[in-house]
Amino acid sequence: MKIINILYTSVIGISIVASSCSKSKFAEINTDPNRPTFVTTPTLLVTAEKQLVNALRSEDISLRGAQLFSQYFAQNIYTDQSRYQIPTNYSDNYWTATYKSLNNLNEIINLNSDEKTKATASAGTAGSNVNQIAIARILKSYAFHSLTDVFGNIPYQSFGNADPDFQALQQNPDNLTPKYASQEKIYKDILTELQQAADTLIKYQGDKTFGTSDVIYKGDNGKWAKFANSLRLRLATRIKTKDANLANTHINDAIKKGVFTSNSDNATFKYSKTSPNEAPLYRATVTANRKDFALSNVIVEALQGKRGPFTIVDPRLTKYAKPTTENGSYFGQPYGLPLAAGNLFPLEKISLPGDIINAADYAEVLLEYAEVAFLLSENNNWDQTQYINGTRASLEKWGVAASDITAYLDKLPAANKERVLSQKYLALFNQSVESWSEVRRTGYPLFLIKKGDVVWSGTVDGKPITYTFNPEIGDAIPSRLVYPIKEQSTNKVNYQASLAQQGDDVITNKLWWNK
Repeated sequence: MKIINILYTSVIGISIVASSCSKSKFAEINTDPNRPTFVTTPTLLVTAEKQLVNALRSEDISLRGAQLFSQYFAQNIYTDQSRYQIPTNYSDNYWTATYKSLNNLNEIINLNSDEKTKATASAGTAGSNVNQIAIARILKSYAFHSLTDVFGNIPYQSFGNADPDFQALQQNPDNLTPKYASQEKIYKDILTELQQAADTLIKYQGDKTFGTSDVIYKGDNGKWAKFANSLRLRLATRIKTKDANLANTHINDAIKKGVFTSNSDNATFKYSKTSPNEAPLYRATVTANRKDFALSNVIVEALQGKRGPFTIVDPRLTKYAKPTTENGSYFGQPYGLPLAAGNLFPLEKISLPGDIINAADYAEVLLEYAEVAFLLSENNNWDQTQYINGTRASLEKWGVAASDITAYLDKLPAANKERVLSQKYLALFNQSVESWSEVRRTGYPLFLIKKGDVVWSGTVDGKPITYTFNPEIGDAIPSRLVYPIKEQSTNKVNYQASLAQQGDDVITNKLWWNK
């Protein structure tokens, strides 16, 4: 499967060319003076980074998908997606956009590998060929990891592994009908890709790569290496129940070679205040003038100390949510109301997303130190120190005052499985697909609304009424999304082969690492 690289797409049509036209004249006619014949690798990188984060945090996959599945947000008019009625075109858009990013990242690798282009690719501030390839491998690993966590088996491509099942992104000739690799193969190969890329960047950690075109780390090789090892820690932890020996080997190696140790290591993509480069949530709500998504009662009540294992008020509440315009309090939209009750609470009575996450120049998080600390706590039998480190890091990242952080931590109950994973859930707020993945993997937090739970009780039109949560599809949080419809027609044979291995193409079918 090859989705055309948008930086290299051009269609030049010539209906008639005179027979006397020389080859040089023909080449001149076919040259578009407004399009460069060579796109620099720093340009490819910044394009790919933006494409990747745009896709991951898009309105389709995030706002109307994983943010709802994780119950951070709730719909206050149209409640269908809160009850797992997901339009299939959401998959189409996310799939296409992510593979566009992957094609640009792969082009960076190709330009730095081809003897004809290596010297040009490494010119100026771009950095050495090996370092550019290493960073592209890390971002490709992140993109494929996100795709497989949404769908399961997918077309996959590896830099260092020529497995015949890895057929995505193939060119010369293009492969428009690639096989789907199993999620097991994908996860295990990504771990190797990340290890090898990190080892390269550690060797050259004093070098700079891509310069300021790298929005995430401004070309800092050392930070990219930490990101790769921290991502390896995440993925290895996720597959411990499937292959404990492999997982522990990668966990120990990643920790030894260096994972995140503070918020200064966080991998974030910061958007701009100016059009057309604003953050996805801002475009979906402020630009589109939409207010049909509010903070859910689940997250608001958890932060108020009314739901879950923490009975203290969490100072992140004022960062995540806006107070109601009616009386300045915080009130979460009841999650998963039936469609007839979707407008039960007018806008002035509910808390909308806070100004921080709804800013045009919001810094979207790919991975942060707080998550790493919670992973370290989990892998060390729910370690207390790392539990505190993760909670503190999250509070500091959101700008909570030092005195409020101390007061909160002083009242925090001791670490155990439920408390560590519940704090991790609070810290992963607005990191939609990753939070959804953790809910699927761990079953925590326990305080999420489940089928049959009372969503809201009160009086409507003078009559008492109780609404319970009843999903439209399935009995629990979706385990995956269905494949894009176009795959059923354009890549039917491999699509069907994937279903034969993975199971029916339905949202209730669990992924390999979650079975």
